[in-house]
Amino acid sequence: MKTSIRPVRDSDLAVFWTHLSNSTAKDMAAVTRPYHDDREAFDMHWAKVLSDPAVLVRTVLADDVVAGHAAVYGPPDEREVTYWIDVAFWGRGVATAALAALIELVGTRPLYAHAVADNVGSIRVLEKCGFVVTGHGRTFARARGEEVDEVVLTLT
Repeated sequence: MKTSIRPVRDSDLAVFWTHLSNSTAKDMAAVTRPYHDDREAFDMHWAKVLSDPAVLVRTVLADDVVAGHAAVYGPPDEREVTYWIDVAFWGRGVATAALAALIELVGTRPLYAHAVADNVGSIRVLEKCGFVVTGHGRTFARARGEEVDEVVLTLT
């Protein structure tokens, strides 16, 4: 499957909303925000993201189909990666290829990532891209309504 990234287009946002609204994906990610459940909040969130020059966000394409998004954000000494891939593309190498392409665009190191400890797929994607587990903690998983274990990963 050919995977690429490109700047976000306005037309991508409706697809992102569909991806972020998927209950299976929300449960796996676990740590969600109110904009995952409210279209108005989603639109306000993305307007802020797209207008922030400190955020590098890209649309992920798999065989030219919008498969998700990936971003780097945060202060210079705490830059973090995030990504969301549609469940239809899980297990097909899309997330790994997209994240690898994104981190090539970013010269900043270290980069950080957080993942729920039982999200082995996401942790594996991050490890394939050079991240290593550097910490553990607990966080509230809004999508699950409970505290969960999480791992912190770092790319140096």
